[in-house]
Formats: sequence, C-alpha cells, structure tokens
Amino acid sequence: MTVASPVPARETAASGAPAAHGAAGRTIVLVGLMGAGKTTIGRRLARALDLPFRDADREIERASGLSIADLFAIHGEAEFRRGERAVIARLLTEEPRHVLATGGGAFMDPETRELVRDRGFSVWLKAGLDVLVRRVARRRTRPLLLGADPAEVLAGLMARRHPIYAEADLTLDSGDEPHEQVVDRLIAALGVHDGR
Repeated sequence: MTVASPVPARETAASGAPAAHGAAGRTIVLVGLMGAGKTTIGRRLARALDLPFRDADREIERASGLSIADLFAIHGEAEFRRGERAVIARLLTEEPRHVLATGGGAFMDPETRELVRDRGFSVWLKAGLDVLVRRVARRRTRPLLLGADPAEVLAGLMARRHPIYAEADLTLDSGDEPHEQVVDRLIAALGVHDGR
C-alpha cells in the first residue's frame, strides 16, 4: 500500500521519506467516507502521538443533546451540516492540537474545508467500496444508509465526494490491513515520532 496525494502541489510519501512536514504543530484532521476508519484509526493515532482525540460527531451530539440520527430526523441534513460546521470551527480554533475525526460529509462544506486548510492538516483515509460496505454493515445507525442499499449509497457518495477528498493534504489507503499498521504508515507519512 502506498501513501500519496493526488494533488501534485501537495507533498507525497515516497521511498519511505516523511511526506507531511506541514502537519507539525497542526491538528490532524481525518476525512473520508463512513467506514473508512476515521474514528478507530484516529483514536489509535492520537494515543500513539500523545495527543487528545476528538470525534466531530460525538462533539455534535454532546452540544445538541441528540444523536446524529435524531438530528437528521428532527432537523434535517441542512441544519445538521450547519451545526457540524460550527462544532468543527470551535475545535479547530479554540482547542490545542489534537487528532480530529470528521463525519463523511464535513469536508464537502467549502467553509469547513477552508478552515481545515488554514488550521489543520487533512488526511483522507481512503478505502474500496467492498471494504466500506462490509464495515458499515456493522452499524445500523448511519442516517444516510437508513432504508437504502449501502453499496448503492456508498458508490454514489464515492462519485461525488472523492474529487473533494482528493484536496486533502495527504491520502492514505485504510484498506483491510490491521488498524495498527495503518497508524504506523500514517505516522511515517506525517514524519512524526510516536514515542514507542
């Protein structure tokens, strides 16, 4: 598996050399589709780097007092996205450096994307459709999948979102290998030390 950025102007990992010097001192923001491993890998990465971990969805639930599914059902996706934008802005501007796992649609918002560029270092965790479908089947609480065929929904999301995710500072395949290996590759690509 390789680490590479599809944007030529951005740094890439090649020959094992650190690729992401721009990550130093910045919050590491994980983006990608549901099931890519943002929360699981994010927790492990934060622990390895001795940084706090934040999950944007959990922060939204804490701020609203509602689950993500209830927010979608009661207020609709547009209102959820507004709240998501505000929570991510607070995390990036008011909290010290941390690892932040975002919801799958967060990076699609131009304001959020711009703020991530200014205040964070974005990493697109990318996985194939079959891997994503298998992973999301384990949880029945994802609002965009309720009453729908996960493979069909995810394929549509991939078509729409992958070109935007490609704007991330770094792309990392988070396929089928153990999460510990993904974290090790990510740490190597970031050019930071995990203290182990």
